[in-house]
Amino acid sequence: MSRLEDSVRGSVKATTCQSYASLVRLHVCPTLGSTKLSALTPAHVQTLYRRKLDEDLAPKSVKYIHTTLHRALRQATRWGLVPRNAAAEANPPRVRTPEMSPLSPAQARTLLAAAEGNQLEALYVLAVSTGMRQGELLGLGWEDVDLDARTVRVRRTLTLAKGGPRLTEPKTKGSRRSIRLTVSAVDALERHQARQQSESAARGHGWNTLGLVFCTRRGTPIRRDNPHDKHWKPLLGRAGLPDIRFHDLRHTCATLLLTKGVHPNIVSEMLGHSSIAITLDTYSHVIPGLGEAAARAMEDALGE
Repeated sequence: MSRLEDSVRGSVKATTCQSYASLVRLHVCPTLGSTKLSALTPAHVQTLYRRKLDEDLAPKSVKYIHTTLHRALRQATRWGLVPRNAAAEANPPRVRTPEMSPLSPAQARTLLAAAEGNQLEALYVLAVSTGMRQGELLGLGWEDVDLDARTVRVRRTLTLAKGGPRLTEPKTKGSRRSIRLTVSAVDALERHQARQQSESAARGHGWNTLGLVFCTRRGTPIRRDNPHDKHWKPLLGRAGLPDIRFHDLRHTCATLLLTKGVHPNIVSEMLGHSSIAITLDTYSHVIPGLGEAAARAMEDALGE
């Protein structure tokens, strides 16, 4: 089974390869490790999925195991190491897509009011007003921020890897983008920058050597899983808001824009979607007037 990792090394990011290797070591090898790759069948793979579900592993995690196996075996087939891709003929569990919980305009204002003066106030302002992903926000550098031109460039993201956080390039071309900032976002960033400069002067040389906009009080990158319990959940509690995910701020941004009539193509570019089809598929239910427009179009088509 060690060849599975070799089959994807170099074709994916280092962090993705590490994730694949961890899945293989923790879940695949204990169940299928004694089976030769050439003898692997769909029944073997299906047994793996069933066993992991019986061990209460989340369906999403089992689906990721399937994705890992499928990709590795596909490459192994191309190399002639196995006669067929056994994972292609197995059935992974269905995974429910988490329901979106965007904030209403009033709730968004309440959240940002509760965040005033917070160490990460600018983070929340940017999340709501730009729709940037959490990894993109935490990977944002001051060199990518132009406060005079009121723009930010998204050209890297913060991911978790062995040894801690790591800055990598965005996955898709569409993710690399420039976003226009609101006046309130610029104001929040200016206050954040002033506070950070004071901390830098107090800490001395070597503080925040990566030039990150958002970093710990020690000047190191913020782990993506750290703000959740330490900052995000307490903020929601103070604001009296529902228990939503940080990612829902991205949905909040899209929903606020679309319900105000901003063209879906503009929203798609702003969010860094690879195509407008993703935006429409995700948010078509909140775009005002689509249903009524469809009804009128049908009446026109069938009318005399």
